[in-house]
Amino acid sequence: MKVLLTQDVKGLGAAGQVKEVADGYARNYLIPRGLATPATSEALRQVEARKAAAAKRMAEDERRARGRAEQMAAEPLVIHAHAGETGRLYGSVTAADIAEALERRLGQPVDKRRVELQEPIRRLGTHRVPVKLPHNVVATITVVVRPAGGS
Repeated sequence: MKVLLTQDVKGLGAAGQVKEVADGYARNYLIPRGLATPATSEALRQVEARKAAAAKRMAEDERRARGRAEQMAAEPLVIHAHAGETGRLYGSVTAADIAEALERRLGQPVDKRRVELQEPIRRLGTHRVPVKLPHNVVATITVVVRPAGGS
């Protein structure tokens, strides 16, 4: 008997798959527990419609993430920090500082764990920093560290 799995079944398959199983296994175990339904043409159409809707949602989310990446990378992010005569910072600019500055500029929350800073920035100047976004989108932003009190 062909069944459409409504939930993941260990050793059989994932939700949304159509599997050929023994009649008794389907009638006595899978269908009564709500793990599967008979694979009718209507059920298959519903699954295809759900998959298409999910793919459309994913494409829209990816488009939004790419737009946000372009927005982040559009202009340099300027951070002011206290520095000595040689250009070395008294402290450092961390991923949290960059996320906070991005959040202020964009008006949207930015998780500091998404900022892929290998080590904190300890010198004045221009630095390229990747920021991971959903759907494997990476925005490479330019962070300009300037001395505090300067322009």
